[in-house]
Amino acid sequence: MTFAIVVAAGYVAGSCPWGYWLPLLFRGEDIRRHGSGAIGASNVFRTYGRTLGIPVVLLDTLKGFVPALVGVLLVSHLCGIVAGAAAMLGHARPLFLRFQRGGKMVATAGGVLFAVCPWVALAAGALWIVVFLVSRYASVASVVAAIALPVLALAFGYPVEVIAFAGAGGAAIVFLHRGNLRRLRAGTENRFRLRRSAPV
Repeated sequence: MTFAIVVAAGYVAGSCPWGYWLPLLFRGEDIRRHGSGAIGASNVFRTYGRTLGIPVVLLDTLKGFVPALVGVLLVSHLCGIVAGAAAMLGHARPLFLRFQRGGKMVATAGGVLFAVCPWVALAAGALWIVVFLVSRYASVASVVAAIALPVLALAFGYPVEVIAFAGAGGAAIVFLHRGNLRRLRAGTENRFRLRRSAPV
C-alpha cells in the first residue's frame, strides 16, 4: 500500500506545471504560446531569462528528486525508481493541465537520478553542461546526456533496475525531443544566448 501511495504522490508532484504556473502568475502569459510551446525549464529560460528560468529548473528538479528519495527511504530502491518515473510521466502529461503536453522531463529526470543514482546524475549533468557550452543548444545537450545515462549507470556499477530506468528514461527524453531534432536537421533550432536578459 505504501508503495502505491508513494508512486501516486510522485505522479501528482510531477504534474505540478511550474513552467506554466510561474509565467502565468508573474507575467500573466501562457508559456505554451511562446518558443517551442513546451512548459519545461528550457523554454521558460529562453523566453523570460533566468528570473523565471532558474526557479522553474529548481522546482522541476525537486519534483523528481523528492518522490524518488521518499520512495528510497521509506520503501525500497525500486519504489524510488518507480515514484521518480511517475513524476517524470506527470511532468510530460500533467494532471493539472488535463493531461495535455507538458515538458520534456530533463530537469525532473535529473532530480530522480540524484535520488537513486547520484554519480550518474553528476556525470550526466557535467556532460550536459559541456555539450551545451560547446553547442549552445539545450536540446543537443539533453539528447547527448540522455543517451549516455544507461552507459553511465553501467559504468558506475549500479544494479540492473537502475540501468533499466536510465535506459528507459533516456529513451523517453530523446523521444520527447524529436521535434527539436527535426529543427536541428532543418537548421531552424534556436541557440541559447547565455547573456540574454529577461524582458521587462
